[in-house]
Amino acid sequence: MAHLLGAEQLRVEYPTRVVLEGVTVGIGDGDRIGVVGRNGDGKSTLLRILAGLQEPDDGRVTRRRGVTLGMLDQTDDLGTGRTVIDTVVGDRDEHEWAGDANVRDVLAGLIADIPGSTLVDDLSGGQRRRVALAALLSHEWDIVVLDEPTNHLDIGGVAWLAEHLKRRWPRGQGALLVVTHDRWFLDEISEDTWEVHDRIVEPFEGGYAAYVLQRMERDRQASTMEAKRQNLMKKELAWLRRGAPARTAKPKFRIEAANALIADVPPLRNTVELAQMATSRLGKDVIDLLDVGVSYGDTEILRDVEWRIAPGERTGILGINGAGKSTLLKLIDGSLKPTTGRVKRGKTVVVATLDQQLGDLSAVAHQRVSAVIAEKRTTYVTGGKELTPGQLLERMGFTSAQLSTPVKDLSGGQKRRLQLLLILLDEPNVLIMDEPTNDMDTDMLAAIEDLLDSWPGTLVVVSHDRYLLERVTDNQYAILNGRLRHLPGGVDEYLRIAASAAAPTGSQDAGRATVASVTEAGGASATTAPVSRLSGAEKRNAEKELAAAERKIAKLQGQVDALHVQLAEHDPADYAGMGALHEQVRGLESQLATVETRWLELGELLA
Repeated sequence: MAHLLGAEQLRVEYPTRVVLEGVTVGIGDGDRIGVVGRNGDGKSTLLRILAGLQEPDDGRVTRRRGVTLGMLDQTDDLGTGRTVIDTVVGDRDEHEWAGDANVRDVLAGLIADIPGSTLVDDLSGGQRRRVALAALLSHEWDIVVLDEPTNHLDIGGVAWLAEHLKRRWPRGQGALLVVTHDRWFLDEISEDTWEVHDRIVEPFEGGYAAYVLQRMERDRQASTMEAKRQNLMKKELAWLRRGAPARTAKPKFRIEAANALIADVPPLRNTVELAQMATSRLGKDVIDLLDVGVSYGDTEILRDVEWRIAPGERTGILGINGAGKSTLLKLIDGSLKPTTGRVKRGKTVVVATLDQQLGDLSAVAHQRVSAVIAEKRTTYVTGGKELTPGQLLERMGFTSAQLSTPVKDLSGGQKRRLQLLLILLDEPNVLIMDEPTNDMDTDMLAAIEDLLDSWPGTLVVVSHDRYLLERVTDNQYAILNGRLRHLPGGVDEYLRIAASAAAPTGSQDAGRATVASVTEAGGASATTAPVSRLSGAEKRNAEKELAAAERKIAKLQGQVDALHVQLAEHDPADYAGMGALHEQVRGLESQLATVETRWLELGELLA
C-alpha cells in the first residue's frame, strides 16, 4: 500500500488547553478512515492540519509528491456572484462535464432540486452545504477529507453519499478521511477508525461497530474493578501464545471473547414492560388522527391521514424536506388544527417537544445550570432506579464544574442535552423529538439512547440519522405524496421506494430519486397498490411462508453478524482468509436480500 500523507509528533495548543500532543498518523492508498471523539477533543483540528489548512504548533505533515487532496470544511466558502453550476463544475466546458459520469452522478445525487442558474448568494444554509459537497466530489482527488458531510442531507442523500464514496475509487486506490456523528454512515464507508481523545489519536480496525467492541474491551481492561480477572486472562493469553495451536485458534478465541463481553448485558428494551407502564400512565387512548388533512390555501400538505398512536409506541417519521413532517408533529402536539378530519386526544396526555431551535432555554439563558435544575424535580426514576438531577446530568456527559456555567455559555450539544433533561424532569408521557442529533457527538448520542431505552412513554422521532431511528424506534412511517405510509421494512423499504422511482427515468447515472419522483412513487404505492383477494387456503399458506421467511431472515442475519465479528477480529495480514470471509458475507447478504424481498411481497399480499 503506497503512502500518501503522514504527520509526525503533532502538537496543537490553544490558550486554555492542549488539544493534540505527540500525534503521529499516516494515510495510504486504499485507506477508508472514520474519525470519532467527543466534541472539542480536536477532530476538526486534526483534519485541517492534515489538509494543510492549519499549521501545528509543533511537528510536521508530509505529503507524497503529486498527491492531490480535497477537503469539505465546516465553513462553506462558496464565494459570491457565481451560479450553482459554475461553482460545482468550475471552468470546465459544458461538453466536458456533461460527458463525465461522475459529475452527472453528483449533480443528480446532491443538487437535483436546485436550478443550476441560481446564485449561491440566494441559497439556504442547507443548500450551500450540498453545493459545497457537490463541488468537491465532482473533481478527482487522491485523498478526500470530509468534516461532517451528512449535515443537511436526508436519509436518501446519506445513503447515496455512502454508495458514491464506496465506488469512487477502485479497491486499494484513493484515501478517505471522514468526521461525522452519523454512525450508520461511519459503518458503511469506514474500514478503520481513529478515536481522538485525551490529546492522542488511537487507531482501531474496522468501522463503527467494530470500534465499539474494541473500545469496550479496552475500557474494561483499564478498569480497576476488573484487575484480578484481567491478570488471570493475561496468564491465559500467555499460555495460549506459547504454542503453534494458538495461531489456528485465534479467530475462534476472539469471537468467544467478544461474546463474553456482551453476555451479561441486558436487552435494549423490554417493550412489553414499557408498554404496560405507558398504559398505566396514559390510559388506552393517546392521540388518534382520524382522516386528517392539512392545507395552506390551495396547497395540500397532508391528506387522508389515519393514525392511532398507542401507549408506549416508538415511531420514527421519514420523508424528504418539505414532505410535511413538521406539520404532522404540530398536529400531534396540538399547536395546529387540521383542515379536514379531527384529532382525538386522551385526557391524561402530556406532550413535550425537543425542537431544533432550543427555544425553551432562552428564558433561562443567564442562569447557571445548577439553578435551572434546582427549579425542577429533586429526583427522577428511570429503569427502576431513582436518580438525582445531578446524577442525570453526569449520565448525559456533564461535569460537576459545568453545573456553575451559565446556560448561554454552553455549547450547542450541551444545550440540547440540558433541554432534554429539563423535558424529562417535567415527566411528559408523549415525547416528540425533532432532529435530536444536531450538535451531538457519538458518545452523547449513545448516552441519550440509553436513557430513552428505559423511558416509559410514547416516542415520536423525526430524524435523518438512520442509526438513531433504528436504535430508539420500533416502527417507521413515511410521508409520501401527502399520505402517511407504514414501512414494515423500515428505512430499507423507504430507500427501495426511492430507487424504484428513479429506475423508470432511464438515467443510468441518477444516484437517487429527486424530490418529485420519490413523492410520486410513495403516493402511487400507497394509493394504487392492487388489493389481493386470497382464498382461505391461500391465505394460510401465505401466512406460513411469511413466518418461515421471518425465521430465515433472523437466521441469515445472525450468520452475517457472526461473520462481521470474525472480520473485525481477523488478522489483516491474512489476505486469503479475509477474502474468503468477505465472499461468505456477500453470499449470505445476497440470500438475505432475496428472502427480505419475498417477505415484503407476502406482507403486501396479506395486508
